[in-house]
Amino acid sequence: MLEILYQDEHLIAINKPSGLLVHKSFYAGEADTYAIQELKKQIGQKVYPVHRLDRKTSGVLLFTLDKETLRMMSEQFASREVEKRYIAILRGWAKEEETIDYDLINENEVTQNAITYYRRLQTSEIDLPFLKHPTSRYCLVEAIPETGRFHQLRKHFKHILHPILGCRKHGCNKQNKLWLETFAINKMTLHAHQLIFNHPISNERITVNAIIDDEFKRVGDILKLDLSAYL
Repeated sequence: MLEILYQDEHLIAINKPSGLLVHKSFYAGEADTYAIQELKKQIGQKVYPVHRLDRKTSGVLLFTLDKETLRMMSEQFASREVEKRYIAILRGWAKEEETIDYDLINENEVTQNAITYYRRLQTSEIDLPFLKHPTSRYCLVEAIPETGRFHQLRKHFKHILHPILGCRKHGCNKQNKLWLETFAINKMTLHAHQLIFNHPISNERITVNAIIDDEFKRVGDILKLDLSAYL
């Protein structure tokens, strides 16, 4: 059963679990279940995804219940009127805040401008030797992507040499292996915790929040991070 965060006659938002594909995708591969199918079965009507989250990214995922609302919400996303806020745990201590303006090449080999703002929320250092270092450092950040490119946050944090913990394709596989062997955790610690937009019909300002899952919390507990704001 999917967790429904918001619902009215035009919109519905869920807290997408990590590991669930939004829809069939050539790039993400096949799956037994998809968010679109599961939500349609759950509420008994057709749904239309307004945006997407990576398979391993959890958090707020917005759908519309009709095509006209989809058109209006798609315009909001395209004109960058929707604010998407993520939290992530990164390897190392990133800057206190930074805007990453770094072009990315999409799945069709097209170069696109991509901009991400982030701010560091907390830091952690634990007694976990890694390579030549006697300890391991991590930080919790909130990231606000101004653009919505494929794997944008994962690629941007890799670009600044602070990859997302648990990310395989754009992360540090030696670090991921260390966490799997030490803590039996292979969770990608990227979560879409908040979505802010104007309701396409009423124009009311809507804020939808999604709590983190147990595995994200377990990583936070190991690192002694305060994640109470996301529970």
